[in-house]
Amino acid sequence: MATYRQLLRELADENYGYITTGDAAELGVPAVELRKLAARGALRHVRRGVYRFADARRTERDVYAEAVVRVGPDAYLIGDAVLGLLGLAMVEPKRIKVGVPRRTRPKDPGFVDVVQRDVPPERLTTYEGIRATTVAQALMDARTTVMTERLLDALAEAKRDGLVPPAEAARLRRSLTSPVRRRAASGRKAGSAQVERRAGREKVSA
Repeated sequence: MATYRQLLRELADENYGYITTGDAAELGVPAVELRKLAARGALRHVRRGVYRFADARRTERDVYAEAVVRVGPDAYLIGDAVLGLLGLAMVEPKRIKVGVPRRTRPKDPGFVDVVQRDVPPERLTTYEGIRATTVAQALMDARTTVMTERLLDALAEAKRDGLVPPAEAARLRRSLTSPVRRRAASGRKAGSAQVERRAGREKVSA
């Protein structure tokens, strides 16, 4: 018969080494057993009700998994965090954007930005075992932070990999290259130029 630790480990291995008290309850493992394992050094306490096996296998996706698990069971990656997870658009976000349907204030570990958003169920999925918005939604959300050319390259790659259906890819391409998108980008550049000109005038006056 499997021990509590073996039961927990088997499930944790499917979730980047993470285990919650809720997971334990479903397995019939008392929450106190998690605390015992943590006291012995087998588990690392992440946040209330969440632990990770200390010797869990490390991967390049760990930071994304931890960002979501730290925020809560309803959390999911959004925007450039989804693209970073999948290696799209050449993005490596320093802070991972995580969406939640309801307002929450988890302790910031120093690399997570929590955004309250109510995303329709059909726009949520799971990639690499981590909850996230669909790639299509992520591309639209990342328009203000990622260059259009990179988004278009990411769209083409996602289409080839089957992450975005052809019909939706065509619609997305039109949206990403729409005049509204270009005007918004031009407006940001113009605003930056005005700030620089004002700063220059102030410097000369000084």
